[in-house]
Amino acid sequence: MHKITLIPGDGIGPSIVDAAVKVIEATGVQVQWDVQSAGMAAVEKFGNPLPEATLDSIRANRICFKGPLTTPVGGGYRSVNVTLRQAFNLYANVRPAISFEGTDTAFSDVNLVTVRENTEGLYAGIEHFIQVDAEKIAAESIAVVTRKGSERIIRYAFDYARRAQRKKITLVHKANILKCTSGLFLDIGREIAKDYPDIEFDDRIVDACSMQMVMQPQRFDVLVTTNLFGDILSDLAAGLIGGLGLTAGANIGTDAALFEAVHGSAPDIADKGIANPTAMIMAGSMMLEHIGEPDAARRIERAVREVIKDGRSVTPDLAKASPCGTAQMAEAIIERLHQA
Repeated sequence: MHKITLIPGDGIGPSIVDAAVKVIEATGVQVQWDVQSAGMAAVEKFGNPLPEATLDSIRANRICFKGPLTTPVGGGYRSVNVTLRQAFNLYANVRPAISFEGTDTAFSDVNLVTVRENTEGLYAGIEHFIQVDAEKIAAESIAVVTRKGSERIIRYAFDYARRAQRKKITLVHKANILKCTSGLFLDIGREIAKDYPDIEFDDRIVDACSMQMVMQPQRFDVLVTTNLFGDILSDLAAGLIGGLGLTAGANIGTDAALFEAVHGSAPDIADKGIANPTAMIMAGSMMLEHIGEPDAARRIERAVREVIKDGRSVTPDLAKASPCGTAQMAEAIIERLHQA
């Protein structure tokens, strides 16, 4: 029995999380869900977007399955997602982007993974205004890139590549301009690459990498990069396969791991029952792989891909005709699971 913290989230979160939970349970894997609140739902209930009870649950269970969250505007609230990553030192953000047959995209053969450092860089939150006579005349942000953090994420990327039987690592940087922060990250990457002679290694400047990804994404296998660049490039990669509605993410640390759909809470379509549950269900597949249930993980991924390829039981964003709702798409995926 796996005990997992479950955060339904905001907006479309509860509907896609419910769909994903039903798919996970349909595999036969035994899960005890510890339901907790975060985001706007937690503010409304507890006056706090990240209650201590939620943090305690993740500390105890070490695995969290999370729907999209809305960080309240104003009130001094920091991003709940960033806070969770830093609170549990979830240093590795892993986002696969693998083409789905049946989607209408420019490329049909994308197969890459972005491994993003998740706790440092410009997202470290070290910033301030410079004021003169109460007028904000400038703002400064400090990007923090440490040797420890760089070594940890780059080794994670190489180890991930070995486990996943991938052949190539591309380190993405801006060392030609950011000679200290990106320069350190690149230097450490080159040092570590020597310990993995079985994996091809190269590097790309981030702007050139972006251009090449939209021209020839097939040339990339695993990307490893710093926080801001990884945030941007992983969304770019999602666009290559059809968008964030198809993209799952894992946030991995030494003592905890969090799995999520990487898109937002989409309040404009909340409660309409039409949100695409694919990203959340694929996050569930990644979670099952992580907790030692690889057969169930592969069954889910195969069922999702078959339903999208078939095209008859998919949500409006994927449908060419006669779309169905969130729950109906999940039911079709469960039906495929039972047929396997």
